[in-house]
Amino acid sequence: MSAPVVSIFARWPTPGAAKTRLIPGFGEDGAAAIYTRLLEHTVREVRGSGLPFTLRTTGNEGRAFREWLGEDVSVTDQGDGDLTDRLYRAPAPGICIGSDCPGLTAGLLQDAASALENAPVVIGPARDGGYWLIGFSHPSPWLFAKMPWSTDAVLPTTLKRCAARGIEPVLLPQLTDVDEPEDLADWPEFLP
Repeated sequence: MSAPVVSIFARWPTPGAAKTRLIPGFGEDGAAAIYTRLLEHTVREVRGSGLPFTLRTTGNEGRAFREWLGEDVSVTDQGDGDLTDRLYRAPAPGICIGSDCPGLTAGLLQDAASALENAPVVIGPARDGGYWLIGFSHPSPWLFAKMPWSTDAVLPTTLKRCAARGIEPVLLPQLTDVDEPEDLADWPEFLP
């Protein structure tokens, strides 16, 4: 199997449009600054993993993302539709991540890629009941169809779907993704 491509789902850090659930605690500019640091961290760790990657973007042109994050960054527009539609477009073998997980490391990404050599699915559970990473060795639209996104049912639903297909996914360590101000309690370096 070829190395999985890491798809980083990212948006341009426009104040008022980035990490909107952080706005009540940090204001529009503060939330955008936090997101900026999180995306830079994500790209740095993915780059450090040595895995091929692409930034799947929204909110600005690819050129702007490359000027900011490096000319070596492959940029693809996320396209229309909801999260399910956007995840469908990620190639297999692939690893999908957001850009809001301060605990992400190059080593964890390498672990996910290694897991896909022997398992069809790898999951990085998030503390909120979702996941911070999902990887698949073959096209797996069933992982995303009619998913109750942004709820604590995402991970349990995913695990049930795997079990129904006789798949035991490899589970990585549980991490926190940043959705609410309290999610940054252990990560002061990301504060504005």
